Amino acid sequence: MTRATVLQEVRQMRFEELYERRHRRELTMAEAAEILGVTERTFRRWSTRYETDGVAGLKDQRLGRASARAVPVDEVLQMVTLYESRYTGWTVKHFHEHWQQEHGGTRSYTWTKKKLHAAGQVTRAPRRGAHRKKRPRKPLPGMMLHQDGSTHEWVPGYQWDLIVTMDDATNVLYSAFFVEEEGTMSSFHGLREVIEAQGLFSSLYVDRGSHYWYTAEAGGKVDKARLTQVHRALQQLGITLIAAYSPEARGRSERAFRTLQNRLPKELAVAGITDMAAANAWLRTQFVPAYNQRFVVPATEPGTAFVPWVGANLADVLCVQEARVVANDNTVRYQGRSLQIPPDSHRFHYVKATVRVHEYPDGTLAVFHGPRCLTRYDAEGQLIDPEGESGHQKDSTVRSRDRPIVVPRATVHERISARG
Repeated sequence: MTRATVLQEVRQMRFEELYERRHRRELTMAEAAEILGVTERTFRRWSTRYETDGVAGLKDQRLGRASARAVPVDEVLQMVTLYESRYTGWTVKHFHEHWQQEHGGTRSYTWTKKKLHAAGQVTRAPRRGAHRKKRPRKPLPGMMLHQDGSTHEWVPGYQWDLIVTMDDATNVLYSAFFVEEEGTMSSFHGLREVIEAQGLFSSLYVDRGSHYWYTAEAGGKVDKARLTQVHRALQQLGITLIAAYSPEARGRSERAFRTLQNRLPKELAVAGITDMAAANAWLRTQFVPAYNQRFVVPATEPGTAFVPWVGANLADVLCVQEARVVANDNTVRYQGRSLQIPPDSHRFHYVKATVRVHEYPDGTLAVFHGPRCLTRYDAEGQLIDPEGESGHQKDSTVRSRDRPIVVPRATVHERISARG
């Protein structure tokens, strides 16, 4: 029984009671109409119909009749069939946008949602929990960024992690790409994309993943004194790393990721993209610009908190750095690889010297002695450039145009012999 039918029956019972009281002269026509909530003219008309046709005269003849403004059944069936055959599993909002843009749909989002609910294609969302006060956005872009990863599988049997770096103030996606597995190197890659394009930002809000934080026990407090490689790099850049202790604390990024998880795999499947390289190119050129146009909100204050990066080579900060002691044969052991240090014009050898191995997100390596790059290697540990000038840019202190003149090694030996 519908709500309109119930209300009609209640109105009939109340009318009959007031009609009898009026005939007993307990109420006037105007008083009876006021109690029923209608005009005196309407009460008089209902009285006439009641006296002529009885209770049947009080029934609303519009109930049960199809509305002249109702959407044709064929259009409803076409929309539901389209969702069932091509967009199964999509959120109503996502489907509604595609329906309007690509299939000429003209109905409202609310109408679409009701029809899909009635057809059993979409389940109603569960009732929300207790009200929580939402943390206000940062007033300026660059004051706080979020970084997180989520696993996606739109190609059966292949699971890739999406790494996203977004702004708290505006929801802008600055970086989004797929990798085989989330970790330290993927975080470095995302941070470098943001800093090179936008500049340095103030803080980074992340979960307690092991590549961001050390924790004494699972689910416990983070150890702010023992730095991971990502934390160390951010400290070098002057960026504060903030740990979130619950999904609710990162509600803004969680909501953004829920939108991405709902939309992105379906969009990739519709586009027919099945490999990671094509997916990353599509993300960069199509999805991210469209997402930012659709979901970005303006900052509450004008201006920006980003600061241009003017330091040395950024790649040598956003990388894994490990200290090593050089062996007697001028080699350094790193991750099962033996890195041979070639002859150097600055000193005879580096035996027993403490050097620093840099591992970059692209897999290449470098050995540094203090601020100076000694040499660089490919991912297998083979020399790329004995002088250390190919691959990543050398530190500004050892550029070729201002490199100090060094006496050749043979001349040094000759001078030592001459002194003898």
